[in-house]
Amino acid sequence: MYKLKILTSFAAAHNLVHYQGDCENLHGHNWKVEVTVTARELDKSGLGIDFKILKSETNTLLKTLDHKYLNELSPFVGLSPSSENISRYVYDELSRRLNTDNIKVVMVTVWESDMACASYYEE
Repeated sequence: MYKLKILTSFAAAHNLVHYQGDCENLHGHNWKVEVTVTARELDKSGLGIDFKILKSETNTLLKTLDHKYLNELSPFVGLSPSSENISRYVYDELSRRLNTDNIKVVMVTVWESDMACASYYEE
């Protein structure tokens, strides 16, 4: 089994719903996003998945979030756009796009700062 990981980022504004404190107010982050996939086998080139494909699919998805007010986007209407919920959204979307018999998205980690992150994965 092989594990591959990319790191990318996006910037957006949000406010936490049903939260009491500073984060209930509109604010923004420069989120870092780590995407981890596994590959059971390598292709003829010796790759599990081409990093170009993994980066392209991830960045295409993140463009829908970049420089947006996340609370207004359909995935987060009625759902607090926390790092936890963002990580699950990215995981679900990339799983639909990338998972095959060989490739599986296994974890997405969303860093809202250098010191705080949330990950989503399924067992």
